[in-house]
Amino acid sequence: MNVRDIMTTNVVTIPSNTSLADAKRIMEAHRIRRLPVVDKGKLVGIVTEHRLESVSPSKATSLSVWELSYLLEKTMVKEIMERDVITCSPDMSAEESLAVAQGNKVGALVVVEDGRVVGISTTNDFFYKIVNPILGIGEPGSRIEITGGGEGKALQEIISTVNKLGLEITTVHIEQLPDTKVKDVCVHVNNGDVKKLVAELKAKGYKLSVRRR
Repeated sequence: MNVRDIMTTNVVTIPSNTSLADAKRIMEAHRIRRLPVVDKGKLVGIVTEHRLESVSPSKATSLSVWELSYLLEKTMVKEIMERDVITCSPDMSAEESLAVAQGNKVGALVVVEDGRVVGISTTNDFFYKIVNPILGIGEPGSRIEITGGGEGKALQEIISTVNKLGLEITTVHIEQLPDTKVKDVCVHVNNGDVKKLVAELKAKGYKLSVRRR
């Protein structure tokens, strides 16, 4: 899976001469937390909700409402925007782009192709389009977590047992807790009654638990 498969394409951008007040209004209207800044088709910066809040006058200021409004209307985004924008290509793998975002401690990557902004990939995109399907979040069924079942013959035996009982697998994912060497497996089956599966696996010596969705 590549970035182009998960990115948001209808990106809202602003020019660098946008006022802070207008940038705030645009974010609120579109319910977004960041705006790439584009001048003449070229990405020149990014402004985030956090950045706007950090440079806005404090509520404890002695300035009047009119003076505050004046400052927000007259101060341009180019004066406070982050110029070193972390970007990626739409053909970068999802895993690599996530590593880039984490390595730079940012919650989103601006996607650039041939010098143009073609998308934005946020933390929400990773969760809703990758993590949720992998974990089967929102899908019906039961999750059986088998301790030490995430490797080699154990995993093969578990899957074989599920198939033998005619259960439909929704997702399978391997889990390894921090500071441990044991790999567990969580098998999500799209069936309500998993008593037979639990009984068979326990009879084979596996330690397991049925997890709630």
